[in-house]
Amino acid sequence: MTRVKRGNVSRKRHKKVLTMTKGFRGAASILFRTANQQNMKALRYSYTNRRKKKRDFRRLWIARVNAAIRRYGMNYSEFINCLKNCSIKLNRKVLAQLSICDPESFLQFVLSVKSL
Repeated sequence: MTRVKRGNVSRKRHKKVLTMTKGFRGAASILFRTANQQNMKALRYSYTNRRKKKRDFRRLWIARVNAAIRRYGMNYSEFINCLKNCSIKLNRKVLAQLSICDPESFLQFVLSVKSL
C-alpha cells in the first residue's frame, strides 16, 4: 500500500479553525479539539441569532412606538388599528425612527391619524 502524506492538509484545517476561534477564552482558542467544538457551537449560535435578530428589533420598534404614542393618549394597538383603517402603510421601523428623530412631525402624524 502506498504511503499517504496528509500533514499539510490537517495543518491547514487546524490553522483555519484556530484562526476562527481567535479571541475565545482559555483552551478554546489554543487546543484544536476544544477550539473545534467551540467553533461549531459559535456557528450554531450565529445561525440562530441571525433569525432572532429580526424578532428582537421588531420588539424594540414596537416598544419605542408604544412609549411614544402613550404621550398622546393612545396605546399601540389603537394606533396600529387607526393606521390600518386609514390605509397608511408605514412599518414599525420607520415609525420608531420618526418618533425618536423628529417628535414634532410624529405628533402631527399622530394627530392627523387620530382625527380620521
